[in-house]
Order: sequence, then C-alpha cells, then structure tokens
Amino acid sequence: MSSSPRFPIYIALLHYPVYNKRKKVVATCITTFDLHDIARSAATFGIKKYFVVNPMPAQLEFAGRILKYWARKEGKEHNWTRAAAISLVELKKDLAEVVRAIKKREKRAPLIVGTSAKTQDGMPASDLLKEASKKKRPVLLVFGTGWGMTEEVLEKCDYMLQPIVGSGQYNHLSVRSAVAIILDRLGRER
Repeated sequence: MSSSPRFPIYIALLHYPVYNKRKKVVATCITTFDLHDIARSAATFGIKKYFVVNPMPAQLEFAGRILKYWARKEGKEHNWTRAAAISLVELKKDLAEVVRAIKKREKRAPLIVGTSAKTQDGMPASDLLKEASKKKRPVLLVFGTGWGMTEEVLEKCDYMLQPIVGSGQYNHLSVRSAVAIILDRLGRER
C-alpha cells in the first residue's frame, strides 16, 4: 500500500463477542502472537492503527504490559522494527470504542468491513477499494477470533469481504494468516 493512501485503512481484532465451537458467545484471550504478528503485517501494509478489542480487564492489562515493554528504550533496543510495528496497536474494550476513535481521528465514520471464513457472499478487495474511494471514508477491517464473530457484529458491517478459499476442504486459517493474506490482496489492488 502506498505511504499516502487515498483513504486510511484500520484493522480490529475482535475477541468479544465471538462464538466458541459450540456456538456460545464468549470472549477469547489475547495472544502475544496476534499482537506481534498482526502488528507487523499492519506496519508492512501501511495500516493506520491496529485495534485489539477485548472487554476483560485482565486481558487488557496483559496486553498493556507487552505494549509498554516495546514502547520503552529496552524494547526499542532489543528489536526496533518490532517496537515500531507494536506502536500501531491500541487496546479497546468494544467495537463501538474503535469506531469512535476512528471517527475522532478522521472526522468521518469508517466503513465497517467484516471478514469471515464461512462460505458467504462477499465483495472482492477491488470492489471494496472502489467503494471506499467513492465514499471518501476510512475503512475498518474487522477480524474475529474463536469460531467467528457473532451475528450481532456482522449486522453492524457495511460490507463483507469474500472469504479466503484454499484448494481443499480444510478452511481454518489462523487469524494472523488471514490478516496477512487480506492485507496483501488489498495492497495488490491499490
């Protein structure tokens, strides 16, 4: 993605409300892999901010400790590129906080774009980019954890992206991989 995009792109990793494998609504745990790896993808593809969404105080405190380490001199000296990527991460308690933060920063509400591995209709990356350019609005890509975002969250999405489809029956990528693939597709279209 170019360093000065026509519209800003943000990403959010949603830990609640999501489903577990029994289709119960749960909150999932923040992982260090998701913090580090998705931040690195975000930095690589010019994402403005990577929001990690979790309502649980203990989880936010855990993630906050990691972010503070990388913001300090010690973290920057240990690995300055990771520290730079991690600086894109911001913790929020819910999706509404994310939308408010983007609206405050951009002076416009974002187009909320959902992602899902489940087979469904969705728009290709090229169409999303055309829509965002036409509407002159920032884009918020929302990724779920667990076994996917709840119907309540999906109903808040203005659009859904096409799912990532592999060559076989297996279709359960890590969210880190899915984010990287989708950001690469958007980058190629830009």
